[in-house]
Amino acid sequence: MVYEELIRRYSTPMKPVAASLPPKGSPVKPVRAVLFDVYGTLLISRAGDIGGAQSEAASRIDEIAELCRGYGLTIEAGLLLERFFRNIEAEKKRLSDQGVEFPEVLIEEIWMRVLDIKDRDLARLFALEFELTVNPVYPMPGLAKLLDGLRNRGLEMGIISNAQFYTPFLFSAHLGRDLEGLGFRKDLLFFSYNLGFGKPGGAAFETAALNLEKTGVRREETLFLGNDMLKDILPARAAGFQTVLFAGDSRSLNLREDDDRCGAVKPDMIITDLAQLLDCL
Repeated sequence: MVYEELIRRYSTPMKPVAASLPPKGSPVKPVRAVLFDVYGTLLISRAGDIGGAQSEAASRIDEIAELCRGYGLTIEAGLLLERFFRNIEAEKKRLSDQGVEFPEVLIEEIWMRVLDIKDRDLARLFALEFELTVNPVYPMPGLAKLLDGLRNRGLEMGIISNAQFYTPFLFSAHLGRDLEGLGFRKDLLFFSYNLGFGKPGGAAFETAALNLEKTGVRREETLFLGNDMLKDILPARAAGFQTVLFAGDSRSLNLREDDDRCGAVKPDMIITDLAQLLDCL
């Protein structure tokens, strides 16, 4: 698959940057299902999150200019960035005006507008290379061992993540298996680009809870692991899940200490290494 080849070509090993929070806590009840955030939790993200690339993009203007030249584009890189982020904001406003809470865009459609092209496949290729340039990612240490360990113990696994079309390919490119091959349940995979809205909206969490309940897994037996108090811990707790804050990388850890919505929210656990999750289950 061309997407996976591109991801591997751009891939450079990264290490998480230690944060100051120590691990603490343990599951409050037996766990039968684990749901995950992706960026900053399962994958190291240099920009911290899929949505945090604007400042990173500005710092990589030379690489973006080279990318444009590779696609035969004559637009100046700074103008390209300005149009790109302006189009994202305009589309989110359009969707918000239609009543969509926490709207998500389709990034290939944004690029089709910015580049003034109708070839969706070409727009997807450019979108992926742009993302790999401004927000490279790499598996968090212990990721493969964690997923294998949970699958071998018979735990249900799922993902609720702000994401784009290329996000699932990051797993197959780096780990050699697609999401279902890694043990994730298809009906527990929720990506914002498919849904049309993202976190911290709670709809995906609620649907995940209902899908788990159909197979006999109660909400309190489900654990959600994420790095963001607002986008992960708050909606997961509202859905009745146990919550684990991943504090393993200071670039992506988001405590939201100035956000009143998170003032009274506390995770059940804090971990600083994915291996700690296996150790406590």
